[in-house]
Amino acid sequence: MSRSTSWWLPPGTHPDAALILTARGIRAFTDGYVALLLPYYLTLLGYSAFQVGVIATATLLGSGLLTLLVGVFAHRFRLHALLGAACLMMLGTGFGFAVITDFWPLLLIAVVGTLNPSSGDVSVFLPLEQSLLTHAARSEQRTALFARYSLVGNLVGALGALAAAAPGLLAQSGLLELKAAVQVMFALYGFSGLVVFALYRRLASAAAHGDEMRSAPLGPSRGIVYRLAALFSLDAFAGGFAVQSLLALWLFLRFELSVEAAGTIFFWTGVLAAASFLAAPAIARRIGLINTMVYTHLPANVFCVLVPFMPTLPLALLFLFLRAALSSMDVPARSSYVMAVVSPGERAAAAGVTAVPRSLAAALSPAFAGYLLTLTPFGWPLVICGALKIVYDLMLLAMFRKVKPPEER
Repeated sequence: MSRSTSWWLPPGTHPDAALILTARGIRAFTDGYVALLLPYYLTLLGYSAFQVGVIATATLLGSGLLTLLVGVFAHRFRLHALLGAACLMMLGTGFGFAVITDFWPLLLIAVVGTLNPSSGDVSVFLPLEQSLLTHAARSEQRTALFARYSLVGNLVGALGALAAAAPGLLAQSGLLELKAAVQVMFALYGFSGLVVFALYRRLASAAAHGDEMRSAPLGPSRGIVYRLAALFSLDAFAGGFAVQSLLALWLFLRFELSVEAAGTIFFWTGVLAAASFLAAPAIARRIGLINTMVYTHLPANVFCVLVPFMPTLPLALLFLFLRAALSSMDVPARSSYVMAVVSPGERAAAAGVTAVPRSLAAALSPAFAGYLLTLTPFGWPLVICGALKIVYDLMLLAMFRKVKPPEER
């Protein structure tokens, strides 16, 4: 590991981790503004809240199916090749949304592309990068590395949320019409796929793992992985009611917020979530991975339920910020736990199979959430999201509190 990266990576981490985290940051920045501009752009085109929800459902459904295929067939290909293919899909997605305005073609691009309406990473990149990261760190440093991965995603994604104000600024300056400015942002999303592709090419030439980077299908750990996937499907289904695009849409409808104001709000929620990742490894070392996942997640979900009942924007934002400070602390712990309880050869398959719910199951709920918002601006989707996630937390604790990763035995 070079001196230029050693200060922000755990001791003994392979240098390839820095490339992966850089790629994650670039994707997070574009995801950050796309999650806000997607509902705004679709409303500019004249589409209803329900149609916005359908597009969000399509993006998550497509990502989930693709991630499932990766989980099943990843052992047949080098992970570097799969990442390169995903980058080309990102390129096509961005330029597709930049030039097409008809609903059905946009829906098709949403299904087959890499667009992310969520504040978290639900794309096919996630299981592939997680598998590579696991090879890049010792077991005792794994959670710390995943925390940095999540930290980069949320912190840079928060900056991306601020960038959602760029189309409005360009329109006010007279340089571009508002719709054209938004389309430029989608084109930049596509171009970033080429930049990430260049990073992965460096990873492929510098990787020290060789054939070890080929993965194996699920074997001895199949039962544990499938039970985790079932629970994660409940969590993801609940989260689909409050993906960032729909949360932004609710703020637009309930409080008549501008895109610029929403970008500032999501910047601070992203910063709070990123800060929580710094505490996650220390908490996990003290109380364990499963306890970290549950005991930080439960209060966050209570806050989520309470948000719609707040009569004013400042109170609603207070509970949104409290939720953001706790709701993502389970992410590095969850990723680390999945990688720890399976054999090294099964990690890519396990990451793929457990990542599927974050897209596939979540794809069932955004359209319903959009429909609810057409009926009333009250945040019923947030109430449903928080309540179901509380059920998930309690089930996870009951089923897995005795299944310890190697470092906790």
